[in-house]
Amino acid sequence: MLVTLRENLDKAEDGNYAVGAFNCPTLESARAVIEAAQELQVPVILSHAEVHNEIIPIEIMGPILVDFAKRASVPVTVHLDHGSNLEIIKRAIDIGFSSVMIDASHMGYEENVKTVKEVVEYAHGHNVSVEAELGMMTSSGIGGEETAGGEAEGQYKPSDYYTDPVIAKDFVYRTEIDALAASFGTVHGIYLSEPDLDFDRLSSIYKNIQRPVVMHGGSGLSTDEYVTAINSGIRKINYYSYAAKAGAHAVKEYINENTNLFYHDFTVVAKEAIKKDVKRAMEIFLNKGETVR
Repeated sequence: MLVTLRENLDKAEDGNYAVGAFNCPTLESARAVIEAAQELQVPVILSHAEVHNEIIPIEIMGPILVDFAKRASVPVTVHLDHGSNLEIIKRAIDIGFSSVMIDASHMGYEENVKTVKEVVEYAHGHNVSVEAELGMMTSSGIGGEETAGGEAEGQYKPSDYYTDPVIAKDFVYRTEIDALAASFGTVHGIYLSEPDLDFDRLSSIYKNIQRPVVMHGGSGLSTDEYVTAINSGIRKINYYSYAAKAGAHAVKEYINENTNLFYHDFTVVAKEAIKKDVKRAMEIFLNKGETVR
C-alpha cells in the first residue's frame, strides 16, 4: 500500500526502528527491494534519486515504483531523493510520489529555509511528506559525494560541516518539514576507512527537533552502529551503494564461472544478490536485537 513518509516514520517512532530507503535506478533493484520487504513483511521506502535521471528518467521509473507500492502487501513510501528544485518536486508529485526531499543544504541558511518552506507549502498541499537536509555529508578521506570545500587545504575538519542541534531546532520549526537529514559523520558512497560517528550530536538533534532524523550514507556501517543510530533517533536510513556493489560482484562472479552468456541472466543474478543484501539491512533496521543471517 502506498503511504506517506510521515505515516511510515510515525510508526517507526512508535516502534523504535528505522525504515530502509533504497534507491532503485533499475527494474532489478526495484523488484529486489519490494520482494525483500514483502517476504519480511516490513515497511519500506522506494527512492528515486534525481541524479539517477541519467540512468533512467523519473518519468519512466517513477510510475513503476508507484505501481509497486500500490500493489504491495506492506506500507511503501515512494520518495524523491535529493531533489534540487521545486520543478523536479512537482514532477515527482504529479507522478504519484508520496514523499520528496528538497536538498538546499549547499545554500546559505536563510536561503535554505526559504527554499524548503516553498516546497513544504506545495507538497503538504498535495498530502506529500517533505524531507530536507541541514549540514553536509563530508568525505573526510573516506569516500562519498559531498565534500567540504577547503578541507583538502587543511582549513576545515569534517565536524565543521555536521548539523548543529540548536540550528536544527530553528530549521525544523520554521520550515515544518516531516523529517530532517542530519550530518553526524556518515558519507555517501563506499567507506575506505572506519567512519567516526558523533552519536551525542545525533541524540541532541533528535531531542531538539522532535522529528524523525534521516541517515544519509547509511551503507557500510556495523550492526552496532546501526542500532546505536536508531536508538539515538534515526528513523529512515538511506541505503544503496553496498547493495549495488553486491549486485555487481554477483554478475562478475557469474561471468567468470560461465562461458555461455546472455544479458538477461545478469539481471536475474544481480536482482537476487541485491535482494539478499537488502534483506540483511532490513532485518538490522527493525532493531529487534536478533542475530542477522
